[in-house]
Amino acid sequence: MTEFLIAHWLDMVTTVLGLAYILLEYRASVWMWLVGFLMQSLGIVLYYQKGLYADCGMEFYYLAVTIYGWWRWVRGSSTTKTLSVRHFPCRLVLPWTLLMLVLWAVIYWLLVTFTNSNVPVADSFTTALSIVGIWALAHKYLEQWFIWIAVDVVTSVLYFYKDIPFKASLYALYVVIAVLGFFKWRRLMR
Repeated sequence: MTEFLIAHWLDMVTTVLGLAYILLEYRASVWMWLVGFLMQSLGIVLYYQKGLYADCGMEFYYLAVTIYGWWRWVRGSSTTKTLSVRHFPCRLVLPWTLLMLVLWAVIYWLLVTFTNSNVPVADSFTTALSIVGIWALAHKYLEQWFIWIAVDVVTSVLYFYKDIPFKASLYALYVVIAVLGFFKWRRLMR
């Protein structure tokens, strides 16, 4: 048991932080950004150790967007003191979809060319889609929940495969919370 705990302590700590993060996101609480910053910092080490290089690199992007998201949520919009939940603008769907596809291809190529990753398709997919998802979250777009549902399903399977059981279980739970979060945020819009 001790060996298991030693082998998985970082997985467990980031899982607890991840649970706090998603619950704060569900509540649309600005405190999620602080919890996320700590979780992402530790995630860099975890993903590197497990050979999930795209996820590791993604954590650096998350750290930057976490600072931006916190600033954006605290600063609000030009007309209100706080940022409101709103719809993802239709004019951005095509450009962001194309960006995600290009990122997926580039990250896949980087993983295949420069790493020993044995899961380059899934790792690059979740990373590329997460880039769009965290940006949409920073802007408080309702549809960000759909992005996270897709990311969470694939990530859960990927992490079970890579022997990160606690985070894998957390991502399975994220799917449920993301569905509930969508309905809660939709009510917040009204």
